[in-house]
Amino acid sequence: MKQIGKLLLIFVFCFPSISFNAHASPAPSASADQAILIEAESGRVLFEKNAHREQKIASITKIMTAHLALKHGDPASLVKISPEASVTEGSSLYLKAGQKVSLSDLVYGLLLRSGNDSAVAIAEHISGSIEDFSKLMNEEAKKIGMKNSHFTNPHGLDLDNEHYSSSYDMALLTKEAMKDDLFAEIFGTKSHKAESLDPSPVWNNKHRLITGMYPHATGGKTGFTKQAGRTLVTTAKRDGMTLIVVTIRASNDWNDHMNLFEYGFANYKKTAILHPDTLPPFPGQNKNEFYSLVEPFEYPLSDKEKPLVTIEGKIPYSRTSPPVVTVKLDEEVIHEQELIRETRTSFFSNWEKFLEKVIFWQ
Repeated sequence: MKQIGKLLLIFVFCFPSISFNAHASPAPSASADQAILIEAESGRVLFEKNAHREQKIASITKIMTAHLALKHGDPASLVKISPEASVTEGSSLYLKAGQKVSLSDLVYGLLLRSGNDSAVAIAEHISGSIEDFSKLMNEEAKKIGMKNSHFTNPHGLDLDNEHYSSSYDMALLTKEAMKDDLFAEIFGTKSHKAESLDPSPVWNNKHRLITGMYPHATGGKTGFTKQAGRTLVTTAKRDGMTLIVVTIRASNDWNDHMNLFEYGFANYKKTAILHPDTLPPFPGQNKNEFYSLVEPFEYPLSDKEKPLVTIEGKIPYSRTSPPVVTVKLDEEVIHEQELIRETRTSFFSNWEKFLEKVIFWQ
């Protein structure tokens, strides 16, 4: 009978025998109106509370401002401080009109000291005006997938009711911004000397988890206005896994963040699922035709979830569409990746290591 349809592979995903941790942390509570905990690479949500509600966010807005400054500007460039920037209300670096400050120093002052004057100076430097920079902020939010956000300024002051976001959206933004090495470095800096200013001030980070309160903290941004309340973003890393916590309007945000991190690190481990390598041959496959997994894939999993992971590969007989490998957690698709076709004369060096993992049938 003529073979039709697709070849289906189920990669048997085996883990060592599992001993469940009787002391695993229970689901946490949070004082915040909104809270979210995600794993930074996959974006998997590990805990949430009202995470998609639109609310004022205060100075955690400056994560977007810093992200765009480094994405669209030269950190070494000098920025001339305008009269408008120099008189911006609220928290300040006390910049003076006519001063020239490096963009990198402005970003340090923005994230460590929450300088509103720095935010305006950055907006004017990147886009020419606050209005045009706000448009850029909203364009970037759309690209990132922030569906419950709208920006009208670069600092987060409560100037209108059209500036808002959500804890989920701010976690997405932080995940994206952290891909930039310089952003990640500034985000986690405890103290910085602004060499482009004379005399050169030393700015200490306001974020208490970064400056010693939580040993695994790697970055973050504080925020507060009367209307928004206390807002806070923190990143932390342990055992090769980075987590992001965002809270909005929290009465006890430092403890909220530490409790959420401890819950995440206690209950989830970053688990290698796909390993780049050449797959063994499929039924009906040309003898010189082979397929490879190119990209590794890791995902945060609890012990109870590990046996629920399956990996399926589909290769069309017609070869008219690209073959794919799909990873499922229970019935939920958590990853898809195209396989790469290659031509080889020998596959035996790779065969044995895959043989015990793979079962084929038609």
